[in-house]
Amino acid sequence: MNKDTDIQLSGPFKATDGSGRAHDAKAIRIFDEGYGAIDVYVDFSASISGLHKDKSLIDAVVAQLRTVGYKGPALTAGDSVLQESKLLVLEAPDEFNTFAAGKGWKDLAEEFDDE
Repeated sequence: MNKDTDIQLSGPFKATDGSGRAHDAKAIRIFDEGYGAIDVYVDFSASISGLHKDKSLIDAVVAQLRTVGYKGPALTAGDSVLQESKLLVLEAPDEFNTFAAGKGWKDLAEEFDDE
C-alpha cells in the first residue's frame, strides 16, 4: 500500500465471510491509471487464504464501497494468480470506471479512442 500509484478508496473495516468469521480489512485501493479494466485490491491484516471467491466476503467489500459512493453492480473475484494470502483482488465491472475516475483514476485507453 502507500505507493505513489495507489488511490485509497476506503480505510479499515470489518468483512465477514460465508462461515461468519470477521476479517479486518486495512484498505481498499486501486492503481491510479489503467487500460479500461480495473482491479480492486483489498488488503487484510491476516491471511484470508481459501476465501478469494467467498461470496459473503466479496459482498462485504462491495457494501463498504457503497458507503464511499459506489452505486454500480457487484464486483467479482479477480484472476486467481493475482490473489495473495492477505490480499483479495476483485475485478470491477465497466460501471466502476466512472466511480474510479471521480477518485482520480485515469483511463489510459481514452487516449487511443477514435474521434
